Amino acid sequence: MHRQYLHVGDRTIAYYDSATSAAGEKVVVLVHAFPLSGLMWEPQFKSVPDGWRFIAPDMRGFGGSTIDPEPESVSMDDYAADVIDLLRELAVPSVVLGGCSMGGYVSFALLRAAPGLVRGLILADTRAVADTSEGRANRRTTLAVLEREGAPGIAREMLPKLLGRTTLEGSPTVESYLRRVIKQQSTHAIRGAVLRMMHRPDSTPVLQGLSLPTLVIVGEEDTLTPLADAERICALIPNAELAVIPRAGHLPNLERPEQFNVAMTSFLSRL
Repeated sequence: MHRQYLHVGDRTIAYYDSATSAAGEKVVVLVHAFPLSGLMWEPQFKSVPDGWRFIAPDMRGFGGSTIDPEPESVSMDDYAADVIDLLRELAVPSVVLGGCSMGGYVSFALLRAAPGLVRGLILADTRAVADTSEGRANRRTTLAVLEREGAPGIAREMLPKLLGRTTLEGSPTVESYLRRVIKQQSTHAIRGAVLRMMHRPDSTPVLQGLSLPTLVIVGEEDTLTPLADAERICALIPNAELAVIPRAGHLPNLERPEQFNVAMTSFLSRL
């Protein structure tokens, strides 16, 4: 898992790369969940299939990527543009695009902006629809917590939602790891991500009838984007297949990495 930095204009995009020499390799781009960074994909980088290259960028402001100046408006398209710029600079013509939670929203935005870049999809614990009025109210509550307590408050609020019951009861190392990663993120980055998620559009039209091979993964114990959300995505995409990860919540790649990796490797072997 090699740490890399790419300068595009006045921005720096930080990313993790599994390859030191990537000639002839097929590429998977993995986009992280909120409020984490590309580091969340470390268990997948330990199990990269032969012939594949994994790239995990930090969205702007998260991890080692620079934050943009306070814009008049923010959009999930900003994150998608960073991924597109990264692939262009790395001369990568097409990828299997994967995203967990917020990373799924980034994937939908990228499909709108540059569908030709994507040859397959991996969507983990995400949903296609926009926030409901209740969901936007919850985002505003998150912003209020951020204003009062910063990243530690976000960690306190989010961890019981991100992890499944089994993980919370039996895997304290996963919880402590996530708490540390969340507390490392800047309040500016977290605020920008909350606003982008709050105002993201309905992506159902993007997925309806999509012909790309698609793997939809969901943790059995996910309460944020439960099985029903994954099934709705599968119903939209004719080529979609569903993998339910037992005893995992919203972050199955971290909670049950072996099962997650088996599902992903099996999918990639057919592309």
